[in-house]
Amino acid sequence: MSQLRVAIVGGSGYTGGELARLLLFHPQVELTQVASSGHAGQYLHSVHPNLRKVSALRLCRPADLTPCDVLFLCLPHGVSAQEIEHYRAVAPRIIDLSADFRLRSQALYEQWYGEAHPAAHLLGEAVYGLPELHRAELAEATLVSGTGCMATAAILGLVPLYRAGVVNTTIPLVVDAKVGSSAAGATPSSGSHHPDRSGVVRSFEPTGHRHTAELLQELGQLTGAALQQHIAFSATAVELVRGVLITAHVFVNEMLDERALWRMYREAYQHEPFIRLVKERSGVYRYPEPKIVAGSNYCDVGFELDAERKRVVVIAALDNLMKGAAGNAVQALNSMCGWDETLGLTFPGLHPV
Repeated sequence: MSQLRVAIVGGSGYTGGELARLLLFHPQVELTQVASSGHAGQYLHSVHPNLRKVSALRLCRPADLTPCDVLFLCLPHGVSAQEIEHYRAVAPRIIDLSADFRLRSQALYEQWYGEAHPAAHLLGEAVYGLPELHRAELAEATLVSGTGCMATAAILGLVPLYRAGVVNTTIPLVVDAKVGSSAAGATPSSGSHHPDRSGVVRSFEPTGHRHTAELLQELGQLTGAALQQHIAFSATAVELVRGVLITAHVFVNEMLDERALWRMYREAYQHEPFIRLVKERSGVYRYPEPKIVAGSNYCDVGFELDAERKRVVVIAALDNLMKGAAGNAVQALNSMCGWDETLGLTFPGLHPV
């Protein structure tokens, strides 16, 4: 069987580089082109030096893309939606890692992004690209969205509780997310400049973060109706390059014990290749920690029960460039093609780092 021909647009950024790294070693695909508006003509390894002696590809202009089987878009917010028809002419299946097609509802998009969607007619067609929740839809999808890195960690940490129907949705869900600097992208800014970023624990969006909309959408689907629960989501920048750690405070509607919680999480994730339940009795790494998943496609999930207050503290960690972006996109590709979802994604991470 011939390999699937895949290409990347927006290949000079961190996510595009991670995708290239993964796809170059994927046994079922051939990476035929990587496009970049600002670096066309340069070797791929000139922009991503970890790919020296791995690829001799030169970056091309987006306008010079030739037809392929699957096209990955790693473009800034708003660009994919503006140019989607052009890219649909290049490939019959698209995986867009931007935020442009994550929300099914035009009204929800306008509420959280503050503008009308430029390709609203495609929102109902796009599939939210989280295989753990949308595996069946991905098999038939022609347009797949990426997922927000912090949203992915929060959703995967919370799925078992919402699926079991034990969440008291009259009490706000509180989610605190801490994220590394690579989530801000490869273009430098005053917030990512090293002297200003080093040593930082900086709250940058204590309210109103757009990933909240993804939680409303995806957790709402698990409850069978639009989620009316208030979600208090806060985002904090920390001194990491890669990594997301979410701590969520969930109040439940019945008395639970540890055994019941373990049963919910095991039933939800026992067959998921990239979800690890991390809850040890002792040790430094008894709860999920971003450092342990760096470079891998794992999402580590743990919890702690505050039975007296009917509160479950959910902890989840992932690499924002992997399970939060490129790795999850390759897992979605595997799911779309009916392949083993772990193809090209078996790297377990490093310790120590």
